[in-house]
Amino acid sequence: MKKGLKISFSLLMTAILIFSLGACSKTDSLKKVRVAEVTRSVFYTPQYVAIEKGFFKDEGLDIDLKTTAGGDKTMTTLLSDGADVALVGSETSIYVYAQGAEDPVINFAQLTRTDGTFLVSREKKENFSWDQLKGSTFLGQRKGGMPQMVGEFVLKDKGIEPHKDLKLIQNIDFANVANAFASGTGDYVQLFEPTASVFEKEGKGHIVASFGKESGSVPYTDYMAKESFLKKNKDTLEKFVRAIYKAAKWVEENDPKEVAEVVQPFFEDVDVEILASSIERYQKQGSFGTDLILNEEGWNHLQDIMEEAGELPKRVDYKTLVNTSIAEKALQNNKEVFLYYELPNRRKCPP
Repeated sequence: MKKGLKISFSLLMTAILIFSLGACSKTDSLKKVRVAEVTRSVFYTPQYVAIEKGFFKDEGLDIDLKTTAGGDKTMTTLLSDGADVALVGSETSIYVYAQGAEDPVINFAQLTRTDGTFLVSREKKENFSWDQLKGSTFLGQRKGGMPQMVGEFVLKDKGIEPHKDLKLIQNIDFANVANAFASGTGDYVQLFEPTASVFEKEGKGHIVASFGKESGSVPYTDYMAKESFLKKNKDTLEKFVRAIYKAAKWVEENDPKEVAEVVQPFFEDVDVEILASSIERYQKQGSFGTDLILNEEGWNHLQDIMEEAGELPKRVDYKTLVNTSIAEKALQNNKEVFLYYELPNRRKCPP
């Protein structure tokens, strides 16, 4: 090889190396984002898929995820700077705002668009009807939380007055509701997946209805951050939303069994078949939405539900606690971005 050609080849290889290092600098120095989730649930499958399939890393993010059981604990963690982002019911942002927070909590992306709980009966019901609940002992969720409020909303719609027609138990901590039912408390209980399916498999209860199907579309669980964090980290949150979108789209288009195998590390004690059936239930009722934008109609519906439950401190204007600009910008080229991530031989770094 001639000397000139050797030099040219050397320069070419150097240029390629520099380009490669520059292109992958995002993944070599990942930005940590601390996320507090209100509970560990199959209901949040897209989040776990985004972690396991590397969608967050592809965006240059390192997710530090912790479960902070219950809305109060999750919001306390966020407000005390124990987390950057919270995945929790939208109602918590309203409660914080009503208390006069100087740094309000802003909803920037919607992960789930239905209620995620199921009505579980201790006894098997061949022909279930909602009026069978009258006179029974109902083990509900924490007062003031989305599961409780949507649950009561549905019961009233079915002609049942929760505080008159039932013996309603609401004084059990969120994390202990399932254990209380398993120990013999209540004729009916309101449970998330995969616990509801696990109980059914073990003969501890039987799923008879879905609160998600009955309540319709509602901004049930959202990603939120303090206003101060949001203003300083818009680019980071846009990347965060893009990763969640890719995951939500992937969940929407893949078989429940395949999805279950991906998220299994987050539910090590749950059989993959149970996970698959739980995911399929949520898929069929439209709980996993790829449109991560919380719209004004949904926000108002949320406040109607809170008002009906007697838990709305005051109505809050949509634009006060909802910021859609981050999700809108993150998803403006969502089809092109998703197609890129589906390429069989894609680079390790996004374009």
